[in-house]
Amino acid sequence: MNYYNSALLSTTYFGPVQWYQKLHRYKEVWMEGHDSFIKQTYRNRCVIAATHGTQTLTVPVVHDASSALTRDMRISDHGKWRHLHWHALCSAYGESPFFEFYADDLAPFFERRWEFLIDFNEAIMWKMCELLDIHPIVRLTENYGDTGGAEADDFRDAIRPKHPLPDPGFAPKPYYQVFAQRNGFQPNLSILDLLMNEGNESIFYL
Repeated sequence: MNYYNSALLSTTYFGPVQWYQKLHRYKEVWMEGHDSFIKQTYRNRCVIAATHGTQTLTVPVVHDASSALTRDMRISDHGKWRHLHWHALCSAYGESPFFEFYADDLAPFFERRWEFLIDFNEAIMWKMCELLDIHPIVRLTENYGDTGGAEADDFRDAIRPKHPLPDPGFAPKPYYQVFAQRNGFQPNLSILDLLMNEGNESIFYL
């Protein structure tokens, strides 16, 4: 249920289905960049379906001593994470119906280097929107919680991996998953999971 025409979201790294549902259903979305960076959130991590259950992929960030804001978080090259994330995606979705179809669109995100996390996430968001064939109007907040005077549904604390707030507008619907027979259906994973398994039908689940 949308109470307003606008939604307020935190930035995400290949965010969950719930997050992309908001991009699709709201007339206008405000992306928060002036919040304090919080660890163990979708800001720099995503969750995918792997052989033995879910797997979390985390982008390492460098904390600037002068700022703890999300918009100032820099991406670290620590631990060859790009290679590890790409390998994890290939392992998880190599046998999915649409991995080969989308692989060339995804590979650049694990080859090119971005300096700031928020810019990296924005580039991912627009590519996912292109592949999903959704066309959101997205604006960046100029100050914390600033939606330009528009009333907005605030999902910054509702969409997070741990202890999310209630979201009456989102009810995960089962779809085909490669490992569902072994692990059962895993709800609200990264948008990559939906895309790899449902391809251009993904929009009907948002």
